[in-house]
Parts: sequence; C-alpha cells; structure tokens
Amino acid sequence: MFSSASELKALSPWKERQTVVFMSDFGTADGAVSAMHGVADSVCHSLRLEDLTHEIPQFNIWEASYRLIQSLTYWAPGTVFVSVVDPGVGSDRESVAVLTASGHIIVTPDNGTLSHIAKKIGILERRRISETENRLKDSQRSYTFYGRDVYAYTGARLAAGIIDFDGTGPLLDPEPVMLEIEDPKIEKGRITGTIDVLDTRYGSLWTNIPDTLFFSDNISFGDSVYVTVSVKDRLVFGYKMKVCKNFSEVEVGEPLVYVNSLLNVGIALNQGNFAQTYSIGTGEDWKISIEKA
Repeated sequence: MFSSASELKALSPWKERQTVVFMSDFGTADGAVSAMHGVADSVCHSLRLEDLTHEIPQFNIWEASYRLIQSLTYWAPGTVFVSVVDPGVGSDRESVAVLTASGHIIVTPDNGTLSHIAKKIGILERRRISETENRLKDSQRSYTFYGRDVYAYTGARLAAGIIDFDGTGPLLDPEPVMLEIEDPKIEKGRITGTIDVLDTRYGSLWTNIPDTLFFSDNISFGDSVYVTVSVKDRLVFGYKMKVCKNFSEVEVGEPLVYVNSLLNVGIALNQGNFAQTYSIGTGEDWKISIEKA
C-alpha cells in the first residue's frame, strides 16, 4: 500500500502498466462494450484492454462497488479501471478519477461505486474529470453514454501516459459518495452481517462475515448452525444447516455454510441456487445472522 499520492505519482506505475479493465451493467448483447474498447484502442493501439464484468444487474451501484473490491487488488498496481454503472448519467453527479492506496486508478461516476474501495483500501486523491480536456472529440451533443465518451477516453489517456493523474481535472476532497457499509459483529454468540453479493452463476450468498470472526466463537467445521436472513427487518429465511468444507458434505438440494474464495462465510445449496430458491437479494438492506445450534 502507498501512504501518499505524491509517493505514488513519483512512480507513475500506470504508464508502465498500460492496462485498462472495464466494468459495466451494459451486458454484451449490443455494441456498447465494443464501443468503449474501440475508443480506448483509438487513443493508443498498444493498450491492453480487459473486462472485469459487464453483467452487473442494471443500475445496481452496490454490486458495482463490491465487484471492484473483489477484483482490483489481484491486478498489478498501475492498472486503470473504468467502472460504468451510472443510473444518473447526464445529471449533476460527479465524474471522477481516484487514486487508491493500492496504486490503482478508477475512472467512474461518483455515485457510491467507490464505497468498498474507500472503506477497505483507501483513496489518496479524487479529481473531477474535466470534460473540456478529457472527452471524446465531437461527442458533446451526447448526454447518455459517458462510459464511451468520457470514462473510456479518460481511462485510456491515463493508461497510455498521454495525461498524468493531475491532468484529469481539478482536485476534490478524497471522500467519495458512500453507501452504508456495516461491519460484521458478534454478540452473545450471535454473528450478524450483510449479504454483500451473490456467487452469480450458482446463486450462493456471499456475506461480509470473515472466516476469522465466524470461527472465533466456538464454531467448527461439522457443527450445525441456525441461519436467519432478513430484509428491512422482515424475516425471510430461517433454517438449521451444517458448516462444511465442501458442498458434497450434504445431500443434493440441502443447504450448507461454507467459506468462499474471499475467505468470507457463504451460504449455498448443494447443486442448487440458494438465492433463487428462497427469493433472497443482496445489498445494504439484506442482513444475516448465524448462531451455533
């Protein structure tokens, strides 16, 4: 981690890295993602262009924030991320570039998508993107595709070294727009947290409860625990299940508690879709509690 923006800027790692990673809620059924790639390629043909995901549920700022923290630190410092989940496109929300304490740059609408990064990694500097300098030529009459016209263009210029970070625009205070992110806690043997996101393809619930907290209170693999899920204080699920190292430790169709690849507690159905079966969602309002049975 870097302790100051000046220390990081002196190294300018993004100029050597020359990599842009895109994320959006556009999907890939039309040409939106290809257009963003095309803009970046037109800025500099030698850039490496990659995709984090374009399957964020439409307008889901929370999930965009989570997917950034899930993936960003596995990329080398100097990687530029272009994140476009922008339900307020064309409004007065800020378009920003931020410099993270991990040495990455994120170009994004400042609408909450930086929340997990700010809380868990830290933001050293935040700048408002100057559209007089950093906007695709002849795109001024377009108000609804900032991902192509502003964010992809600016991200590519940063990665290519055409502009330095200061060249994105005027300096703002480092605090972005924040979603409410609660820390997990344990009280009287009851562990509570939030359902941050789904393991999308399989419908497993990924919580914000780390394995270290989960196993700190007399819970071990093989134990049974009682799990409840609520949304806005309304109970939607309650069931006893086994704590497992792998899915095959329970019968097909049975629920289990496990530790996911981020070393947080997950809830799954063996060869089933837990979220779909029990109509469970994710985000700020979805709470989970676990206690030993």
